[in-house]
Formats: sequence, C-alpha cells, structure tokens
Amino acid sequence: MSKKVLVLGVLACLLLSFAACRRTPPANEAARVNNRVITFADLEKQYATSFPPDRGNTETSEDLVTIQKVEVLRVMIDGEIMLQRAEKLGLMAADADVEAKFNELKALSTQEEFQRQLNERKMTVEELKAQLRRELSVQKLFNREITSRINITDKDVADFYNANRESFNLAEPQVHLAQLMVTPNPDPNVRNLKSDKAQNDEQARKKIQMLLNRLKANEDFAMVAQNYSEDAESAPNGGDLGFIPESALEKANVELRKMVMQLPPGQFSPIIKTAEGYRILKVISKEPAGQRDLNDPRVQQTIREQLLNRKDSLLKAAYYEKARNEATVVNRYANSILEKSKAGK
Repeated sequence: MSKKVLVLGVLACLLLSFAACRRTPPANEAARVNNRVITFADLEKQYATSFPPDRGNTETSEDLVTIQKVEVLRVMIDGEIMLQRAEKLGLMAADADVEAKFNELKALSTQEEFQRQLNERKMTVEELKAQLRRELSVQKLFNREITSRINITDKDVADFYNANRESFNLAEPQVHLAQLMVTPNPDPNVRNLKSDKAQNDEQARKKIQMLLNRLKANEDFAMVAQNYSEDAESAPNGGDLGFIPESALEKANVELRKMVMQLPPGQFSPIIKTAEGYRILKVISKEPAGQRDLNDPRVQQTIREQLLNRKDSLLKAAYYEKARNEATVVNRYANSILEKSKAGK
C-alpha cells in the first residue's frame, strides 16, 4: 500500500469519527445555546428550584414532570441567551451585588428554614449565588437595553389622563390591584413572555406555588406576571388590574374583600383558590373617593408606571424574539421526547 493511500485512509477514518461524534452528542447534554451546553444536571437542579417538593402530595405523573421540565428548560435556554448577551456587553453582576442580594434573601427566613429550602432545591450556597449572578446580570441587560431607554414625557402623562379622566374620578374608595393568575385550563389567548401555561389542576397548583416562592424571594411582581400569569388582559401590563371599587370586591367575595382591605400597599396575598383557578393579589395603593387631579403626584406616578410597564412589556417581548432569532439553539431534550414518541415508547 502506498504512503499516499495510507494517509488518505487515515484522513477518511478521522472524518468518519468526527461525523459520528457530531451525530452523537454527549449523553449529559440537554440543550446547547451558541455552543454552550446546558446539562441534564443543570436542568434537574433548576427543576427542583422551580417545582419544589409538595409535602402534601407525593404523587406526580411522569407526563406532568416531563411537561414541567420542558418548560423549565425553555426558560433556561432563554436565560442563557440573555446571559451571553450580558457577558458580551460587559454587564455581569459584581460580587458585591450578588452578596447583597444573597443576604437579602437569607434575611427572609431563619437559618434553619433557609438551609431547608436549599436542601429541597438540591442547591449549595455557591450554586445559589451563581444563579443570583445570572439573574442580576440579565436584569442589568434589560435595564440598559430596554428600561433605561424608555422615556415617558409629561405630554404622554397628560394625554393618558385626558383620555381616561373618568377613571380618576372615584365615586367610592378603591383599591389599585395587580394579580398573578394560573388556570388549570390553558387559554390560547394568553400571551405571557414565557408562553407558560398550566395544563391541569395539579400543574396549576404547583405553578402558583412556584410563583409565590419567587415573590417571597423578592422577584418583581410585574415581571413575574409578564412572564407567567395566565390572565390575557392583565399579564401584558404586569398584572395591573387598575382601580377596583370596594363594593365590587365585596360582591365578588366578602372574604376576599376582607383580606384585600387588610393588606397594606406594596404587599401581596397568599394563594387564593377561585372558580377560575389560583390567584395572588398585590395591593398597589388605596384611594379615597373623589376626582383625582392631574397635578396630584400620585396620579402622575400611577400613569407613568402604567405607561412604563406597557412599553417595557412590549419591548422585552420583542427583545426576546430578536435574541432567539439570532441565537443557535439545539434542544436535545425536546428532540429526544419526539423521537421516543415516534418509536412508540
């Protein structure tokens, strides 16, 4: 055999081996985002964080767990896309920011309770800090690329007030509310940022508990609503329901009115079971009866926040879509589920 033929043979073997490697990804690879791997171990840890064990119900169907993991992985992929953008722009959170957020979370519970929560989520302190760094970095990205560029002018505020003047004339005391809603029956009209919808009551119950855990961890209520709430009307506006007359609350549910009236502004309720599913309400403000003038600082602040939330929600949704289009993503976990289905497994 000539030397040339031998060399060609070796090259051919190498090329075949390389192709085989490309056809067979590592067994631990759940997804790949721009050549950065999300492992199944990463997925399992995030799943434990998003869906902590329900000590009152130990039975969970295999299909439901799979659905939940697909949703969690989709969120992780979006997070990885945004994290890589933050890295590229030099917007990674500093150690001091991470420590401050960590201490803030730790102060919400006793040392024993805090450690129990970490154990349930199968996380170490360092892993929690790494997650906080990712979240804070993505927040910095959004602040720079979106929120800081939104300009609500005095004319915008005045135009909104004049177009909605009657809504600022309160015939009776009212409560400015926001909500998170999760339903057991997915609504095709719901368009939250994560395209996340519960498929049944068990999943809805676990999802609303996950959202409550996020709020207790000081995540922004409006952002959680935009990402996950299943109310088609309020989710795009950060869950904002506007001003609700006290009488309307009483007609809806006497106990609900009592609970809302006891909540101080800025606080959110526990999980509320309703005919539609599950809700968490937040009291933004409480207003006495009467006409609110445009010169009232509270009116201006309310309008600015509402206009800002609308614009912020719109731009974030567009930013997510643009970023996804520009990224190279391979979701091997989703692919494997489809392949098993085709094989009849």
